[in-house]
Amino acid sequence: MPTQPPVLVASDLDRTLIYSAAALALTMPDARAPRLLCVEVHESRPLSYMTETAAGLLSELGDAAVFVPTTTRTRKQYQRINLPGPAPTYAICANGGHLLVDGVTDLDWHTRVTARLADECAPLEEIRAHLQERADPLWVRKHRIAEDLFVYLVVERELLPEDWVKELAVWAENRGWTVSLQGRKIYAVPKPLTKSAAMREVARRTGAALTLAAGDSLLDADLLLAADRGWRPGHGELADAGWTAPEITALPERGVAAGERILREFLRTARTP
Repeated sequence: MPTQPPVLVASDLDRTLIYSAAALALTMPDARAPRLLCVEVHESRPLSYMTETAAGLLSELGDAAVFVPTTTRTRKQYQRINLPGPAPTYAICANGGHLLVDGVTDLDWHTRVTARLADECAPLEEIRAHLQERADPLWVRKHRIAEDLFVYLVVERELLPEDWVKELAVWAENRGWTVSLQGRKIYAVPKPLTKSAAMREVARRTGAALTLAAGDSLLDADLLLAADRGWRPGHGELADAGWTAPEITALPERGVAAGERILREFLRTARTP
């Protein structure tokens, strides 16, 4: 019998499948809170969690589909995460700038991406210089360049001027860049640097017949639109904007409970003939 083409599941990680302590949104009474599994340690401290139930679901998903962690994190930041289940063959890092195959960067893919960025948008240095000039040290804690592909700021949200991110987004738009505010980070990312392009490449390589995706931020919108089915949690940039589209399910759950629900939806859909 011929084997069935695989189902590909490309999911964002932070605030979609895994959550910092501040993002857990444990609104139930303490005695009813779910048991949590730590999946990331940084500088000897626990950093990211999922529920134990979600961990079990992710282990099952690894057997039912091609699971592809899909993140804006750098490779180094991604490699701190210790997800349950089989080690993924493919992972998408740096918002699509790096495609990892068995943990190693695919140099051909990275070369194609960087060539496209050079052709289609303003250079990284122009964006970095603008942020250095315009971002107020009063509320900026860190300036970071990620993988020589994009930039982000770590900020104090309560001190951030209300319209600053919107004004930056307008300025960046004219230069072929996208701006996204996620928690305490403001990202500026080249428009051609997308999770969706990398997902399509993995789908081509694996011969996937069905693609599923989930994400919570503006940088996940292209991924959700490129998939056959998508889910977004009840928190995050997309939820705050009321963003939706055909084949996208807006879930009511928020925080770590949303991660568990997303994995249930992935598993149910992957197993449906």
